[in-house]
Amino acid sequence: QVQLVESGGGLVQAGGSLRLSCAASGGTFSNYVMGWFRQAPGKEREFVAAISRVGAGTSYDDSVKGRFTISRDNAKNTVYLQMNSLKPEDTAAYYCAAQVGSWISRRQINEYDYWGQGTQVTVSS
Repeated sequence: QVQLVESGGGLVQAGGSLRLSCAASGGTFSNYVMGWFRQAPGKEREFVAAISRVGAGTSYDDSVKGRFTISRDNAKNTVYLQMNSLKPEDTAAYYCAAQVGSWISRRQINEYDYWGQGTQVTVSS
């Protein structure tokens, strides 16, 4: 069983930056593809970014490409999401997730096995 704990959310003005962290415990971190998802009020949870087991591969939703960067430190069992040039439409609860499945399914929310509790990001205009 893997436990995931997000941190780093908060309130920021448009154009600002935040760095989210997700600390994992209870499993072998390098066995998991890691993803970030977000959910705005009244909307479905959506894919943001994913990173492969050793960090060689990354994938982004078009809405964040060029602004967000996902990374991981397997020695620290932590995955990060650096968010720059934030926009009000980035406001959401952000969740990290882990999956044992294939990199092919990195964008598929139902393929993720473990989820954190989420951290709120609010971007003011």
